Amino acid sequence: MPYNRTTLTHFLLQEQRRLGGSGSFTGLITDIIFACKMISHEVNRGALAGNLGMAGSENVQGEEQKKLDVLANDIFLHMNALGGSYAGMASEELEDVHAVHGAADGKYLLLFDPLDGSSNIDVNISVGSIFSILRLPEGCSTINEAAFLQKGVQQVAAGYALYGSSTMMVLTTGNGVNGFTLDNNVGMFLLTHPNMTIPVETKEFAINASRSRFWEAPVKRYIDECQAGKDGPRAKDFNMRWVASMVAEVHRILCRGGVFLYPADSENIKKGGKLRLMYEANPMAFLVEQAGGAATTGRGRMLDVAPTHLHQRVPVVLGSKAEVERIGAYHAEYDAKA
Repeated sequence: MPYNRTTLTHFLLQEQRRLGGSGSFTGLITDIIFACKMISHEVNRGALAGNLGMAGSENVQGEEQKKLDVLANDIFLHMNALGGSYAGMASEELEDVHAVHGAADGKYLLLFDPLDGSSNIDVNISVGSIFSILRLPEGCSTINEAAFLQKGVQQVAAGYALYGSSTMMVLTTGNGVNGFTLDNNVGMFLLTHPNMTIPVETKEFAINASRSRFWEAPVKRYIDECQAGKDGPRAKDFNMRWVASMVAEVHRILCRGGVFLYPADSENIKKGGKLRLMYEANPMAFLVEQAGGAATTGRGRMLDVAPTHLHQRVPVVLGSKAEVERIGAYHAEYDAKA
């Protein structure tokens, strides 16, 4: 192991000094680090620990929970309550907010998807955890849903852990995006992907093509043009990707560019879309923008969406800036003709 690597803890301390912080922020992320290392361990044990299969319960979204969904959620709640930095937490798996008892000095709120892409667990494909940190609103004395309903631009930090061939944590504190890889021999995340940036243009897109019969016209137009290849209006060949894990999709985009779409369509529009604004779309949009990309609902910047409830769903288009802007323009042209 190269011994000139920067650990995630040292990186946070450097950021703290740069910002003139008090040290509480380092504690916020440290709690998340411990949670993600524990979840990584349980994911890696898989069938050896009896962690695969269904839990026999449903979450607030009406989705069947896997055993690891429940375990990861419990780990996140427990580990992030111990430090006392968070006044409250909200999880994709829970209906209501979780007030942290005894955290009278907690100045922050944590939102998380404890195990994104859990449909992949039993077939050993990459999954991950997504998190978003907000400040507790000034003068807020009651930890309720209203405290969490802040626009994405108000996030203090966001990131994800990826449990794949190696375990990584990718993080932004509003000053670019950096990636850290877990060295299991020493139990530390080490800086391996500094200053991650997304290429402006790309030849890859990711979308669930099985839903093509439900797509709106602007989405269908974009995908049809990509699939037409060199002989089509884009005059170049595109590759399609789909992992069914948002963490894996976004990580690929951060590493080599691309665009990810989970649009609202005629089947899911009644719910507002598929992905959750507070637990998935906002933290990923923050990361992508900080890496030089863009994120939109198709009809407006993702981080400017005013949330109306904790489990709100939204259409998501994010990735390489030129492609996201093109898709937004197609939506604008379509709406203008409607």
